[in-house]
Amino acid sequence: MIATLQLPLPPSMNTYWRNFRGRTILSQGGRDYKLAVQEYVTVNKVPSFGSNRLMAIITIFPRDKRSIDLDNRLKGLFDALQDAGVFDDDGQFDKIEIARGSIKSGGGCTIVIAIL
Repeated sequence: MIATLQLPLPPSMNTYWRNFRGRTILSQGGRDYKLAVQEYVTVNKVPSFGSNRLMAIITIFPRDKRSIDLDNRLKGLFDALQDAGVFDDDGQFDKIEIARGSIKSGGGCTIVIAIL
């Protein structure tokens, strides 16, 4: 089974968490991203990979010329997909490839998920 998803640009881990009254909480941007991924998964009927061993090929499309750390976008992406029920746990990934795509208005992310 293989699924290709066209998602919004994942938030940076630098903005994903916030401290509020002595607690660390998910930022508004993180919550918005999770909701957008949930809606995409539901509307596009993305299959569940359950507990299978997985691989991912990810392309991050920056929104502008500013420098971004590609690995800084992975945790938010995987957390959102896990919460949306696409797979049981992000620890199932045995192979992850990530690349920078061309600049795209608003940014974006393509992820191909396959069972190993």
